[in-house]
Amino acid sequence: MTATAPREEQLWSRCAGCASLLYRKRLRRNLDVCPECGEHARLGAPERLRQLVDPGSLSLLPDRLPEADPLDFVDVLPYPHRLTGARASTGLAEGVVCATATIGGHPVALAVMDFRFLGGSLGCAVGELITRAAERALDDRTPLVLITASGGARMQEGALSLMQMATVSQAIAALREAGLLTVSVLTDPTYGGVAASFATNTDLVLAESGARMGFAGPRVIRQITGRALPEGFQTADFLLRHGQVDMVVQRRSLRGRLMALLAATRAGRPARSPVPRQEPASHRERLADDGAVPARPTDPAVEGDAGTPAVRDAWDTVRMARHPGRPTTLDYLDSVFDGFVELHGDRLGADCPAIVGGVARLAGRHVMVIGHQKGHTTAELVARNFGMASPSGHRKALRLMRLAARLGLPVVTLVDTPGADPGVSAEEQGQAAAIAENILTLTVLPTPVLAVITGEGGSGGALALAVADRVLMLENAVYSVISPEGCAAILWPDRSAAPQAARALRLTAPDLRRLGVVDEVVSEPSSAAHDDPAETAHRLRAALLANLLPLLDVPPAMLVRLRRQRFRRFGANRVGARAGLR
Repeated sequence: MTATAPREEQLWSRCAGCASLLYRKRLRRNLDVCPECGEHARLGAPERLRQLVDPGSLSLLPDRLPEADPLDFVDVLPYPHRLTGARASTGLAEGVVCATATIGGHPVALAVMDFRFLGGSLGCAVGELITRAAERALDDRTPLVLITASGGARMQEGALSLMQMATVSQAIAALREAGLLTVSVLTDPTYGGVAASFATNTDLVLAESGARMGFAGPRVIRQITGRALPEGFQTADFLLRHGQVDMVVQRRSLRGRLMALLAATRAGRPARSPVPRQEPASHRERLADDGAVPARPTDPAVEGDAGTPAVRDAWDTVRMARHPGRPTTLDYLDSVFDGFVELHGDRLGADCPAIVGGVARLAGRHVMVIGHQKGHTTAELVARNFGMASPSGHRKALRLMRLAARLGLPVVTLVDTPGADPGVSAEEQGQAAAIAENILTLTVLPTPVLAVITGEGGSGGALALAVADRVLMLENAVYSVISPEGCAAILWPDRSAAPQAARALRLTAPDLRRLGVVDEVVSEPSSAAHDDPAETAHRLRAALLANLLPLLDVPPAMLVRLRRQRFRRFGANRVGARAGLR
């Protein structure tokens, strides 16, 4: 990015709020806030930095990363063409600008997202750059300030973009452990995977006036629920009323508020010594170097390096993963585990039926099992909200994860959801923040975590249970940043392109195994899991034991370190290397 003065494209601008015709220079002097109605226009990252930091203090961090198109994604245009167009129109290398600077004399590291660049979407490069900014804050022992503006995770990078939610969250966790302040400033708009991770799991969350934030966008909510949305839904004032932000700040006051918060932090006790951060590297290489987790013997029922499941068309696999007869979490609790005792409630006023969890035994060892529950009949599916967890469901899962850590129990999660509940009440109850807290907690949970994608692994709702030491996936399951139908509706002329989108997203188990998102594929019977549930349960049980037993011998601190390394590897450098393997 070159820090040049913005071009004066025109002398006059029309306000999007009141339609007043405004003199451009006057509008710029007013920080791009309409003097007539107070509408806050969207800002590009360079202008945002100019408004916030002390003059002469800005030092941009490197933003050039290896070119990567990890999925060879093509919709109407090839993904590299979209990147080239975004760079030409914005003058930016990517959808975030990272820097060090001072604000009122207080040193900070900053990551400022720019919605003009592919909707501010979170891809591998954006995740890598924000993570590096957080690591710079850790090295310099300074606060981290995030300015978010994003439509969510970047579809063209599939599940790899989903992994960035965990990668950045664990960088924030490291700052927390070091006693360093993290602040996010929500600007318009902040949605999807960004809202459900680092935008809401910082120490302080501020919202600029006029900002909108939520896990699901208003169009998606209207389409799914068929309901009109409440007045002011998902706006900054809505978020404040529902306890989801610390404050709502006018743009002209934002710099002053940040100065006050940074000053209070500086006046407090000195920051603790940071936990040494880990450089991105191959998970298998790290395991081999540390010798912490013994190599797992290959089971004939489990796909390893020596075996490859039969190839099935991606769209056929999607339909297979959604089959109503496919075994559910409760089915597996009955067939794979013994002595399951269900635990209910989030202890805050609700018990979400889409999440089931409790204590069980696996080959005589006690474990905490948590999973999405769909059902087989229409009545069951409706009662369980089709496996789409509400915030109370994610908070119930969080409670059980923390309980497991206190009791020294391993956690096994079974993932099968189209995504998190996108309803109005879910947004009112803080869906994005609930998912973000689960992701953040799992990055530091001092007990083994083993996740299995058993059916649908849909977006952040799946990741909320899948930040794990080992991620397994049944052969006919899928795991994706967005549904094929949703991807087709956005990137193709219509939703009928869902089969094409499914193929482009690389959402099948073999694809994700090659990309490193999944550690192991558990083969299903020759037909499918729903045709032979008993054999599927036998194979899953063998895979769980083979993967869990080595983890039990790893000290908690080492376990957390290795888990962080697993997700840190999903940066742009690794993606570039993966792209060369196809």
